[in-house]
Amino acid sequence: MDIGGLQKVSLIDYPAKICAVLFVQGCNFRCPFCHNPELVDPALYHDCIPEEEIFSFLEKRKGILDAVSISGGEPTTQPDLFDFIERVKGMGYLVKIDTNGSHPEMLEKLIDRGLLDYIAMDVKAPLMRYREITGSDIKPARIKQSIKMIMDSGIEYEFRTTVVKSLLNKNDLRKIAGTIKDARRYVLQKFVPSKSLDEKLLSKSTYSDEDFEAMKEYVKKYVGHVTVR
Repeated sequence: MDIGGLQKVSLIDYPAKICAVLFVQGCNFRCPFCHNPELVDPALYHDCIPEEEIFSFLEKRKGILDAVSISGGEPTTQPDLFDFIERVKGMGYLVKIDTNGSHPEMLEKLIDRGLLDYIAMDVKAPLMRYREITGSDIKPARIKQSIKMIMDSGIEYEFRTTVVKSLLNKNDLRKIAGTIKDARRYVLQKFVPSKSLDEKLLSKSTYSDEDFEAMKEYVKKYVGHVTVR
């Protein structure tokens, strides 16, 4: 795979587990608030980390790490994702994937093969605003398909939305929450204006902690558990 980064240990990316986080290069979305532009814009790419270097690291961390989280970029754009995860699973690790949900057929194969232990899907916007917010030609029906598949999978999961004040309002969040109605877990992520694909967002105002608490109360009637991160 095209691995653009490695975080050797994380206590927050996989709930209740100690994990390493791999960041793949390449994404089919162009969300202006993306905080990993070096994994999305080819002009910002660095040299990839060889797979064997990753597996050597994981071999040494057996018994210390519980899991591997594969993020990005967008992991489901990687053609050798299946083989890579099978090898990671063969080493005894749990596997979590962070995805934008744009490739439901890939998710279906991963789920059917028993290759995933946790799925975190970013729900970027209300379905009718998806193309606008993601800067892509994604069909909203594909996002809806991925959401249903994840909720029906029997696998641990969460849905997440990065809340950017200049892009999403309370009504947008209500529509998103309605789309994932009865989901186990919904995470509202604070946009931190320190790095983004569109640098103009760095000068925009952000929601306050009080705003987030109000939004949390507003959407929690739709889903099982809402947190702010």
